[in-house]
Amino acid sequence: MVQTASLPQTGQALREAVRSGRFRQPTSGVAPDYVQTNVAILPKADAFDFLLFCQRNPRPCPLIEVIEAGRTEAVQSAPGSDIRTDVPLYRVYRRGELVDEPADLLSIWEDDFVTFLLGCSFTFEHALLRNGIRLPYFGTDKGVSMFVTNVETNPAGPFHGPMVVSQRWIPSDKVVRAVQATSRYPAVHGAPVHIGDPASIGVPNVLKPDFGDAWEPNSPDDVPVFWACGVTPQAVAMASKPELMITHAPGYMFVTDLKDEDLAVI
Repeated sequence: MVQTASLPQTGQALREAVRSGRFRQPTSGVAPDYVQTNVAILPKADAFDFLLFCQRNPRPCPLIEVIEAGRTEAVQSAPGSDIRTDVPLYRVYRRGELVDEPADLLSIWEDDFVTFLLGCSFTFEHALLRNGIRLPYFGTDKGVSMFVTNVETNPAGPFHGPMVVSQRWIPSDKVVRAVQATSRYPAVHGAPVHIGDPASIGVPNVLKPDFGDAWEPNSPDDVPVFWACGVTPQAVAMASKPELMITHAPGYMFVTDLKDEDLAVI
């Protein structure tokens, strides 16, 4: 386990560590109180349809920023950043197939690439912790459990596919607090999309995640709680098979200079 205190404490410090090759692990617990984002990069020809897809599916794909074609800096959320180098691990999908997991995109970057930064539930984890909810993966080299569901997204152009969810074990007496705490962050998935029986959303076994790591409940009273997840574009890439989609590896986020409370609602 990596101690949280030894991890980068700001978005800028994290990006610099990633860019220099000093940090290559999931980002939960890193840069406390800084907004983390999922990443989807597509050729300009597919960008409008994907933007429409995000607008039609704001729970799994809440937009934080769109970086224009060929640009590499997230000017609004992370000035000085470089989207080609500042994600700890990327994934490259071609026609729906995962073909590579590079540490940077310098060798494959094209001037017509458009980048979408989507809200990530790691942003509201500090609110869960403040409410006494244990997150065993937080600040370690492990990731949250993520599952492909039977809940279909709203299609747009060629983009379609199932919603992905992240799952956390919540003590039964804190479920309401978890809902209240995360509801304040609609820009990073907000309140849970499902509580309780995993089978009803097409998850056969919560100890066998599709992405991330498996976690046992902390106590017999724990309840499985599911939030919409920004890994959904990867399931969409596999289902709709665009010529090219580049994403972050699940759990390896782009961390911005925005603060969590910048996105909170009262």
